[in-house]
Amino acid sequence: MRSLLPWSAVAVLLLTLSASAAEDPGRARVRAAAEAMGGEARLRALKGLRLRGVGHWNLLEQSERPTPPFLVVYEQFEEVRDLRRGRLCQKSESRGAVLDEWKGVTMLLADGVAAADFQGKWRPLGAAQLQDLQERRAFAPDHVLLAALDARDLRAQADTVLQEVPHHVVAFHLDRASVRLFLNARTGLPTAVETVDAHPEDPFWSVWGDVRTVLSFQAWTLEAGGLRYPRHWEWARNGQPYHSVTVTAVTVDPPLEDADFAVSDDVKQGFEARRARKLDEPPVVRPEAPPVEVAPGVVQLPGAWNVALVAQDDGVVVVEGPLASGYSARVMDEAAKRFPGMKVKAVVSTSDAWPHIGGLREYVARGIPVYVLDLNRALVERLVAAPRTLVPDALARKPRAAKLQVVDGRRVLGRGKNRLELVPVRTETGERMLFAWLPEHRLLYTSDLVQPQPDGTFFNVQQVKRWTWPRERSSRWPRCSACT
Repeated sequence: MRSLLPWSAVAVLLLTLSASAAEDPGRARVRAAAEAMGGEARLRALKGLRLRGVGHWNLLEQSERPTPPFLVVYEQFEEVRDLRRGRLCQKSESRGAVLDEWKGVTMLLADGVAAADFQGKWRPLGAAQLQDLQERRAFAPDHVLLAALDARDLRAQADTVLQEVPHHVVAFHLDRASVRLFLNARTGLPTAVETVDAHPEDPFWSVWGDVRTVLSFQAWTLEAGGLRYPRHWEWARNGQPYHSVTVTAVTVDPPLEDADFAVSDDVKQGFEARRARKLDEPPVVRPEAPPVEVAPGVVQLPGAWNVALVAQDDGVVVVEGPLASGYSARVMDEAAKRFPGMKVKAVVSTSDAWPHIGGLREYVARGIPVYVLDLNRALVERLVAAPRTLVPDALARKPRAAKLQVVDGRRVLGRGKNRLELVPVRTETGERMLFAWLPEHRLLYTSDLVQPQPDGTFFNVQQVKRWTWPRERSSRWPRCSACT
């Protein structure tokens, strides 16, 4: 019997069936997820979204301890996303642990520039804020599925169970970041986006090298035009709950005005200048803030992040290893200039604040002992072990074990007039801080516990009031080493 279809039509049908059968199952699963959200064509046709909502941030770095519960800052926001041109404008108000009144700010991402309006004045932001805003846009459910479909390396991975529900998993790369999507095997909708990326210009997250972020979605609702959208978003970083948002209103394809995304030329220029500054490259010695010899052989370097050098008979002790490995390398270069022929024998870390410990890996890479408070030992061990495959430093390129010297009580470091006594603070607000006392010079380094402000007051005066150091040993030491 002759075919009822022309041979050309049969060939096209066979090719279509062959292509469908050959399509990677990961791509088919992402297409199914797009269909569950309203269809790939609907997602690609979206021009914009307006989101209103409330949420909170867990202050992972600013809380008293590195484990929950964390201090919290609450927010309410309105955000407009121009999906065609990759622009974002977010107006928010925040209040919480460190803000006793609602404080408003407008954040803007437009034309590759990040800027913010504080109290009516637009200011340029930097590379870290640009990355944050770009990630907020890139990993939203309306964008990340299309990015997956457009990715050349999209591939299926083994199925898994997430939140007690079976899920398909697909993986791909978006620029430098590796991305995994967890797609509900029953509904097709995306439950979570997992990314691994570095944040090299962020003074907090750069410390941890390759950072794992999981953005989870729930409370899906049907919006205008057949779009399904999640009303609750949760971010976790390195396994800790970080940011939570409840979307209270969604407007699909709202009016978009160019004036709402306008960036002045001076702000653009300021942004380019700020983006060019690398976190790893600030000067240790600045003309406007020269080093201060507070006692013979005791030098304070009031650079971008302050560090102290204490010359002893058998080497130099560095007090604080802040910021990044490159900064620590320049601190040691400065120590070699000021004290020729003397090795750096130790570094003392006085706090669990992430910027305080960000440069300790360089000392570990050079085999220099690190003195650390007992309560901070696990934190520093985690820092040393943190993977850095995306932006490697000296320790990542040539790993070695850390020489940790754990301080669990009053401990003497060195001999002679510049000997140091390391003293755990052990107060409620200072339990993770360490004092460094120079008894011969009657100088006390107080870490972050005592921070005088320009107006003569103290930051978090409760810390000062709870300080029980004997009055006759009051400090002449300059302010905290890592605060500018």
